Amino acid sequence: MEREGEGVEGNGEELGRCLSSYVDEGSPDSHRYYLSRRTVLEMLKDRGYSIPTSEIDLSLSDFRAIHGQSLDVEKLRFSATHASDASKRILVVFCWPGIVKVNVIRSLAALIVNKDTLTGMILIVQSHVTSQALKAIDLFTFKVEVFQITDLIVNITKHVLKPKHQVLTDRQKQNLLKKYNIEEKQLPRMLQKDAIARYYGLERGQVVKVTYDGDITQMHVTYRCVW
Repeated sequence: MEREGEGVEGNGEELGRCLSSYVDEGSPDSHRYYLSRRTVLEMLKDRGYSIPTSEIDLSLSDFRAIHGQSLDVEKLRFSATHASDASKRILVVFCWPGIVKVNVIRSLAALIVNKDTLTGMILIVQSHVTSQALKAIDLFTFKVEVFQITDLIVNITKHVLKPKHQVLTDRQKQNLLKKYNIEEKQLPRMLQKDAIARYYGLERGQVVKVTYDGDITQMHVTYRCVW
């Protein structure tokens, strides 16, 4: 007798598991929140924040066991402190579906506890952010980064075709400029709105070491300055 999900070829050899057994039968929304949350955790860890490995490695089934199939996005909110600078604390907030209007930002500002201890916030939205809402975001006393949830489904730094990026410290940057006797404006540029610059939260003037190592092209290194 065939077991469910398996079959037998004409030569008597067993087939692998049925493709239907790989289909995620859970809520698509919970899957999207799970993937985007994991990417944000990886992003913060790459920025130097203290993120437990257990949080990044949390399985989809365990995530659903904690949050359910229909999530309360407010329960996904969390904060993290920088590993080497305890004065740096960032808050991650998931917004409800729908257009983000100015009243949403004002309500969020009223709900945030200990604003004075925050140095940054990541706002994850699922729709359009109005111009008035963007103006309200600019009124925060700390940097607020806005990401579409769809941009966080996949961690772009883990793509096989993406070169390795390393953010240089200020000392490493100065050593680089001194070594080649150049000014930072002579380095190739990377815009602040570049996906990699946004992932690492880079500021104007920071330098990134980019290492290419592919089968087609030989390994080579270049440097880009954020503008």
